Amino acid sequence: MNDVLRLEGVGKTYAADGPSPVTVLAGLDLSVARGEVVALVAPSGAGKSTLLHIAGLLDTPDTGRVFLGGRDMTGLPDRARTEARRRELGFVYQFHHLLPEFSAAENIVLPQLADGVSPRVAQTRATDLLGRVGLSHRADHRPAQMSGGEQQRVAFCRALANQPALLLADEPTGNLDPETSDKVFDVLMTLVRETGLSALIATHNHALAARMDRVVRLTAA
Repeated sequence: MNDVLRLEGVGKTYAADGPSPVTVLAGLDLSVARGEVVALVAPSGAGKSTLLHIAGLLDTPDTGRVFLGGRDMTGLPDRARTEARRRELGFVYQFHHLLPEFSAAENIVLPQLADGVSPRVAQTRATDLLGRVGLSHRADHRPAQMSGGEQQRVAFCRALANQPALLLADEPTGNLDPETSDKVFDVLMTLVRETGLSALIATHNHALAARMDRVVRLTAA
């Protein structure tokens, strides 16, 4: 099987304040092949974040199945899902969510230590990743000492620290000005291509979406 991620017939409904529940996703099928970068474009309320949470094993669908690396993750216990999430998935959000009390390098080292990587190997990996995104000179700087674009590049490095098979990104440049957004997106795409990573990237920016391998559009359920 060549798909890193496959969703089959995924549906999700939430209770609402009104008399009727709200269906966010219904009968959704989606796949991401190995090495493929897929853009996810959706209007507000169409279920983009819900889809990413389900794909990232942070939420479970009401109907359908989620396969990661060919393995059905749908009915697995929380511990197994957490382990798969830590080892096989990388996450990038609109806001960088770096730990403010730690340096750029430390923010990349910490998730590796949590996964059992030795401090020496983790530091080497952090140094390599920071070099790839042009931030070797920022290794010892804390987030408050870096620009927004630099902080987001560190967040990319952190997401790739454990060498995941799939990157899930939710508006990764949405909090940046247009010029910085283009530059940071270039860095992200270079990282993804160099590592052979698969990626599902949600964006409202149609110009950025057009630069990916394929565009998937969600409509309201």
